[in-house]
Amino acid sequence: MNSTVAGFSKLSKEEKINWIAKTYFHKPEIALQTLKQYWNDDQKLQQLHDEFIENTVSNFYLPFGIAPNFLINNSVRTIPMAIEESSVVAAASKAAKFWASRGGFKATVIGTEKIGQVHFIFNGAAQKLTDFFNQKKQLLLESTDEITKNMRARGGGISEIELRDKSNLIPNYFQFHVTFETKDSMGANFINSCLEQLAKTLQKEVQEWNKFDTDEKNIEIIMCILSNYVPNCLVRAEVSCLVSELKDKNIQDPEAFANKFVQAVKIAEVEPFRAVTHNKGIMNGIDAVVIATGNDFRAVEAGVHAYASKSGNYSSLSQAKIENGKFYFWLEIPLALGTVGGLTSLHPLVKLALEMLENPSSKELMEIVAVAGLAQNFAALRSLTTTGIQAGHMKMHLNNILNQYNATDAERELIKTHFKDQTVSHAATVSFIEKLRQ
Repeated sequence: MNSTVAGFSKLSKEEKINWIAKTYFHKPEIALQTLKQYWNDDQKLQQLHDEFIENTVSNFYLPFGIAPNFLINNSVRTIPMAIEESSVVAAASKAAKFWASRGGFKATVIGTEKIGQVHFIFNGAAQKLTDFFNQKKQLLLESTDEITKNMRARGGGISEIELRDKSNLIPNYFQFHVTFETKDSMGANFINSCLEQLAKTLQKEVQEWNKFDTDEKNIEIIMCILSNYVPNCLVRAEVSCLVSELKDKNIQDPEAFANKFVQAVKIAEVEPFRAVTHNKGIMNGIDAVVIATGNDFRAVEAGVHAYASKSGNYSSLSQAKIENGKFYFWLEIPLALGTVGGLTSLHPLVKLALEMLENPSSKELMEIVAVAGLAQNFAALRSLTTTGIQAGHMKMHLNNILNQYNATDAERELIKTHFKDQTVSHAATVSFIEKLRQ
């Protein structure tokens, strides 16, 4: 089947889904119905969603949940989470409740520095370029004044610009390494605009500098782009209590639990196969809040996992210890987030989520998101080192299995009663459904 199409972006939404339905589906009418049933009845709202990206044909929903009772820096927060994975919201809520009676979570922003780079090729002596840069640095910065004016008024802007010689890695490769403060915005467009202006000024000033010969004036700008690796845009979240205070109905021997918990974290520090899954659990909490607040979870993921590898080996993002009879659990994580700009002022649920969080600054949101990640990690490790991960997860997953098999209300009641004290598995659930239906 030839499935190429010319001028697809110019087709109307109706024409696009008709083409998709007829080209790829044996029953086009079912495909059309499925796509259209997720359209919003409010045409203005639907148009808003349609214009977020290109070639939209429908909406793809994620559940929007909340995790209450988070005591963070002595303030109680209810955290919005957008995620499709069962048990994540429940686990976060459970961890929040656990720590609320033990002093709560403490969070501190260590730094908010963001990075952008101008990558270029210079065919000449490195010292000549260094001399040029030292003489023209202030002029380069001033060339961005019109772009940075509003940001500077808010206390942000370009913090520093460095010339870095990378010619040992690639012949004649140099870069401007630029640090930024973007206050409450994530700042991607701002950073990229500044970088492109720096590149234009560089090329112009190089042409006019009489100490360069002809070949040296032929600077080639390769690209100007922000970096999603932000090791100095860092936040710390932590919990602590006396080991004896860890005791509850599920932790009868708090000392044994604490020791086992610390060992579990140490394993994730040294074993990459475990560290990846360990950190994925942290990101369950982080991504859910990042998405709910209209931030870029892909940028956050990329930066976080690079940070987990900063030692040269991929390792745990969280750490734990027992010291002088006290249990400590914490993480430090890079998070470049914004509370203004982008979807924050457009998406109705994002605006609602931020209002639910009492309209936090970007620093406050960094703290909240880091805490969500630490809570998720604590909940996962607590399950792993006590009952095992599947006991709670599969009970939460039970609803998905029941929906898959179109269980009636009566069947649901019988099935949930049966599995109240039984191990839930997909096979066992299906077998029980089949017995009921016989």
